[in-house]
Parts: sequence; structure tokens; C-alpha cells
Amino acid sequence: MSAVPPEPPKDCPLCPRLVAYRAENARKEPTWFNGPAPSFGDANARLLIVGLAPGRTGANRTGRPFTGDYAGDLLYGTLKKLGLADGEYRADPNDGFKLKGAMITNAVRCAPPENKPTPAEIATCRPFLTARAEALPNVRVFFALGSIAHESVLRAFGLRPSAAKFGHGAEADLPGGRKLISSYHCSRYNTQTRRLTAEMFETVMARAKALAFG
Repeated sequence: MSAVPPEPPKDCPLCPRLVAYRAENARKEPTWFNGPAPSFGDANARLLIVGLAPGRTGANRTGRPFTGDYAGDLLYGTLKKLGLADGEYRADPNDGFKLKGAMITNAVRCAPPENKPTPAEIATCRPFLTARAEALPNVRVFFALGSIAHESVLRAFGLRPSAAKFGHGAEADLPGGRKLISSYHCSRYNTQTRRLTAEMFETVMARAKALAFG
């Protein structure tokens, strides 16, 4: 079992650059969350969605993954459409929106400058991903949003990135009979450039759901 908890403390000191950025944001916006965004969802989840990191004005502001930024609109809308959520998503952590059989976390829990964590920061935060996975005994499928999340899941299971190449809709076996399914990240950039469409995203998430609950 992991020696770290599945959720880092609010004042996690492990990554100096991210700590400094967190402090800078807290000075500018003292009413924001400004801390490692905790995972959100069902403790009995069979599907764990893994994103990259909190956005400065998204989860860093609201304290809930993908809440308050464009990516959340597509992510939570798709979860609701596929029956993996209840309620109405209003980009507010107090909106009462709940996930069913799913949980969302991030490969890096603190907002990085320019949305770009360093390799060292990704590695430093990975034990929390490992612990999060271990704390969800029913999880069957890991749904990675983007190449960094894809690689982080592989490494969390002790696998090399070469064990499974990233791609939209790529599938890989994980230890214990679990699966990794990956998607292009549901970012504004990817959707505006049509690298990822809502239909593409729904198709691959539906596949993840089918494997998780089949």
C-alpha cells in the first residue's frame, strides 16, 4: 500500500515552484481555493478520470476538478449524458452536481504556471495518484485525458510509457485486470481546433463506461 494519503494537504510543500505560484495567486485572489484540488466523485467508483492539473481560474479557483473552466463543460456534460452524473452542472462546487460510479482527479494537484507542470512536478505528485487508485478498490478503468495523464497512470502502476503508446481511444492493460483508456484532453484549444469533437469524446468515454461497468 502507498505510504502517502490519496489527497495531499491543502498546504502541500512538495513542489517549490507550484507552492510559490499558489502563494502568488492567494495574494491576488484571497477568496479562491488556491490549493491542491481534491478528487471529486463516488467513493465506490468503477471509473477514475485522470486530468492534467487544475487551471488557475478553474479548479484552483473553485476547489473542484474541471469546475469553472471550459474543459469542465464538455467533461461534465458528457458524464451527465452517459448517466454517470446527477444534477445540473453550473460550474460551481455548491451546485449539487454528483457523479455516479465515477471519480475525477488530476495527475498534478496544484495549478502550474501556464498550465505546464515540469516532469519533476509530475513525478513528485504521482504518489498521490497511486494512493488515490489504491483507495478505490472497485475501479476497473482509468480514463486519461491527454498524454501526461496517460503516462502518469502507466507509471503509477510501475509501467514504462513505452508499454502503451498514447492516442485518442488507445487502450492498454493494467495490472489486476484493469484497463487504461485515453483521450485527447477536453481543453478549449483541442475542441476549438476540432482535434477533439464532442462526438469523439462521447464515443471514447462510452467505451470506458462499458468496460468499467460491463
